[in-house]
Amino acid sequence: MGINTERDIEANLQIGPTTEGMVRLFIQAGDMEIPMDFDPDEAEEIAEEIRAAAQTVRRSR
Repeated sequence: MGINTERDIEANLQIGPTTEGMVRLFIQAGDMEIPMDFDPDEAEEIAEEIRAAAQTVRRSR
């Protein structure tokens, strides 16, 4: 399995700041909850990667 393998899984994603000064990505799928905390610099790097991936997809259409 990899990033291009499709799966029929429904999940919710929440993104927001924590009281500890981190940025949290909170993923919930069924009974599973995955909190992922990043410092602000890491969060900005992730945002840049998401933007770059979106641009790549737009160019390939």
